This record gives sequence, structure tokens and C-alpha cells, in this order.
Amino acid sequence: MQITFDLPDEVVTQLQPFTDKLPQILELGLRELNLRDQEGFSGMAEVLEFLASIPTAEAIIALRPSESLQSEINTLLEKNRTVGLNLAEEQQWQQYQYLEHIVRMAKARAFLKLKESQLE
Repeated sequence: MQITFDLPDEVVTQLQPFTDKLPQILELGLRELNLRDQEGFSGMAEVLEFLASIPTAEAIIALRPSESLQSEINTLLEKNRTVGLNLAEEQQWQQYQYLEHIVRMAKARAFLKLKESQLE
């Protein structure tokens, strides 16, 4: 299939070294776009991007969910208490539980790091 579209000159310049990889670039871009459209992903992405930034131990300990992520979690908790979760919501809940596990591990390590630095 052939598709033709106009791009800004800046984008064309950036893409020129990758002309042989344009199908992969478009596929990855579409995958990312689809993930962003899924409810809940943005909140998880915020946390993962924060942890990937290699924050200080103090910043990790202070980490709390954004208002939008906390709202999504509260909505799922309430729905689970009242009518139950459908399959997609159950999967989303499992993703949140896994994310919480990662954050707890990061916080535990941050506490240990702070304790070790205080002993030195």
C-alpha cells in the first residue's frame, strides 16, 4: 500500500536517516498512540517515567499518585465493591496492583539507601 502525506520540513529532516525504517516507526507510533488512548495508561506512564528519571531517595519516598490516577483507582475500587469489574477493568486493576508493587519496592530501597547514608 502506498500513502502520501505532507510533513513539516523539520520532521522530514529527522526522518531521512530512517527512511528504510518508516514502517516500523509508524507501527511504534501507532502502538504508543493507542496505549495513550487506553484509560489508565497515562497515570501508570507518569509513575514509570518518574522512576526512569532516577529520582533521589527522598523524591521516591514522597511519590504519590496523581489526582487523575487516584481517581481511576477509586472508581475501580468502588465499582468492584458495588457491581464488580468486567474483564478489561480487572486487567486494569491487575496492572495497578503490579505498579503499586514496583513503587513499594522502590520506596523500600529508597528508605534503605537513606538509612545507610545516615549511618555513614
